[in-house]
Amino acid sequence: MTAQVDYLVVLFTATSGASGELLGSDEKELVQLVWQLVDVKNKQLGKVNELLIKPELSDLTEEKEKEVEDVVEESVEENTASGADCVSTATSLETALNLFHLQVTNEVNSTGAGTSLCLCTDGQLHIRQVIHPEAASKNILVPDCFYSFFDLRKEFKKHFPTSDLKTLNVYTMAESLSIPVDVPTMWDPSATLDPSAAMPAEVAVQQVQLMGSVALALLSEPFNHSLSNAERVNEKFESGTCSKMEKVCDNTVIRARGLPWQSSDQDIARFFRGLNIAKGGAALCLNAQGRRNGEALVRFVSEEHRDLALQRHKHHMGNRYIEVYKATGEDFLKIAGGTSNEVAVFLSREDQIIVRMRGLPFTATHEQVLAFFSPEDDLKETCPVSGGKDGILFVRYPDGRPTGDAFVLFACEEHAHCALKKHKEILGKRYIELFKSTAAEVQQVLNRYSSAPLIPVAPAPLMTMLPTMSLLPSPGGIRDCLRLRGLPYTASIEDILTFLGEFTHDIRPHGVHMVLNQQGRPSGDCFIQMTSAERALQASQRLHKHIMNSQRGANSRYVEVFPCSAEEMGLVLMGGSLSHMHSHTHTRSRSGTGLSPPPCLSPPSYSFAPVPPVLPTEAAAALYPPFGQVLLAPRPLPPGHHYYPASAQLYMNMNYTAYYPSPPGSPNTLGFYPSPSSLSSPGGLVRMPSLTYNSNGVKDIMSAMQGYQGPAESLLSSSLIGQSSAGDTPLMSLPALMAKPGGQYLDLTLL
Repeated sequence: MTAQVDYLVVLFTATSGASGELLGSDEKELVQLVWQLVDVKNKQLGKVNELLIKPELSDLTEEKEKEVEDVVEESVEENTASGADCVSTATSLETALNLFHLQVTNEVNSTGAGTSLCLCTDGQLHIRQVIHPEAASKNILVPDCFYSFFDLRKEFKKHFPTSDLKTLNVYTMAESLSIPVDVPTMWDPSATLDPSAAMPAEVAVQQVQLMGSVALALLSEPFNHSLSNAERVNEKFESGTCSKMEKVCDNTVIRARGLPWQSSDQDIARFFRGLNIAKGGAALCLNAQGRRNGEALVRFVSEEHRDLALQRHKHHMGNRYIEVYKATGEDFLKIAGGTSNEVAVFLSREDQIIVRMRGLPFTATHEQVLAFFSPEDDLKETCPVSGGKDGILFVRYPDGRPTGDAFVLFACEEHAHCALKKHKEILGKRYIELFKSTAAEVQQVLNRYSSAPLIPVAPAPLMTMLPTMSLLPSPGGIRDCLRLRGLPYTASIEDILTFLGEFTHDIRPHGVHMVLNQQGRPSGDCFIQMTSAERALQASQRLHKHIMNSQRGANSRYVEVFPCSAEEMGLVLMGGSLSHMHSHTHTRSRSGTGLSPPPCLSPPSYSFAPVPPVLPTEAAAALYPPFGQVLLAPRPLPPGHHYYPASAQLYMNMNYTAYYPSPPGSPNTLGFYPSPSSLSSPGGLVRMPSLTYNSNGVKDIMSAMQGYQGPAESLLSSSLIGQSSAGDTPLMSLPALMAKPGGQYLDLTLL
């Protein structure tokens, strides 16, 4: 606001909780509004008005609630007890704000010296940390007068530059202006032993009277202060883009943690209502699978607003409390920054609602997406895409292949809400998932697919160089296995057998494999070995997207069922993935495996820097023939393999799996990789974790390995077993172990 105002409304608020510099930090409700009109032109003070609010849904103790009720009753009975000229009451915050606006407007109109007015407060807390946050939490519309105000401390500092805003208060300002203060009757919050203590009810009137005197002194001779550039409170959050080349100050960014999964950037802006978030400054964080992880990075317009945001630590969004911490500008740019001109043009349209489409056919076109939202048969509700083809952004890999994701723009909330009703409708032969999205999410998804991942998701390799033999499955194979995806996390083996129904009889002995993540928890995936490819295909066609119930929990989920081969199953169980890679030598379609990567998972086509061997190849071969040749001689993968690029390393870190029945059973095809006959060297290393501490060493291991035949030079000896200090990681030379079916179950990892 640059024009000179006619009236200042000096305002002071009090809550049922902390006061002073902690005002509003404890989410307590507003209980008192006191104000006084200052005639800027005539340099006169109006009457002091007091408005008392009885808290609704308050968490006050009985004693405190009775105290507030007594204050209300006493003030009504004797309106001069607190020194106010006019005392009124309200039963709710909404009624109080509307009554305040009405009384101020009537007083201005009755004076007749002008019509423009602006609020004036002692600091930022009364407007930004009290009125706006409580109104937002209760979905109350705030009158327009609360969106602009003057900070009396900042106006005072213009004439006293050496003053520190953090230590200024109405008493120090009055002292500097030689305004007499009745010290015995005044209450200084800085002198209170308990900073979280509530302020006495009669102090608010005294504060307003002193603030009016300070404002009048600044407006009069010799200062003749001119009021301009009022503080503004943003009425709504503005979405926008952020370039990775942009400089973001570390002192303006916070990290919010504990957000509800369905929250949007508008929900974040509502939580920080009263504080000004920079344009496009709310960025929801995604996990490695492209789903929101309950965190967000928020960028404010200044350090002052960032510091006020930190005071909302553990304030509530619905029934959840939100943790607020400091963050850096680099953190924000990693999430919200982008470099794509195509994305910048797509997001340059203001006031657009973004919807994310997930699960699109790889052959989907702009015309099909437009027809999906606006069908021509007029039987379904239409929701036109803003800008036509320009309002659709397909997400692609760096080589131009589609990922199955797209972002669509809509002109208004009504059209976007209509579009979200088409969630899981069919486009082509696939159902489409729809989610309300944000500009920062668009940047994150594009960044994850077009550049190296921000957080490495690949596990550390157990070996830096590949053995000379090829451990990758061939692209072909009999598809006599099933992959179940999306299991309830409480699902057990019995739940899976119940789900399969009549196909349970077609499961091979010990053929159910539950896949666990690296924390030992269910991943939601399961592999099942069937007796024939025909029965596996029939089971996938009949059971796909049927509901599975869990006996150990009340949750139930629909399960996706795909046929796959034993080689593909083995690749996943040994720590790989079935992400589809571009191939120049294989023309097999991406849908040939029936499996698809998780949405927005960083594509595994990134090359990792090779780690140099510990010993030179020549020295290792001389010291440890022939094992040095196996472990330390580098051998690149054949180019153009269907699953891994030539530059990638294979991470043979076996996933934790639970076999059915497990233990002591073991899968009948533990070695899912090529038979030992293809080995170019007589041996390899196998790790056996989880051995008991009281094992008899070589004797117990020899006993466990009975039945596995191999060449004479591979027999166990004490020189080939390395026992760690913990006694649980022996290493053995067992060339035929990984391909030999049957026998006692052992948790083995190929090194």
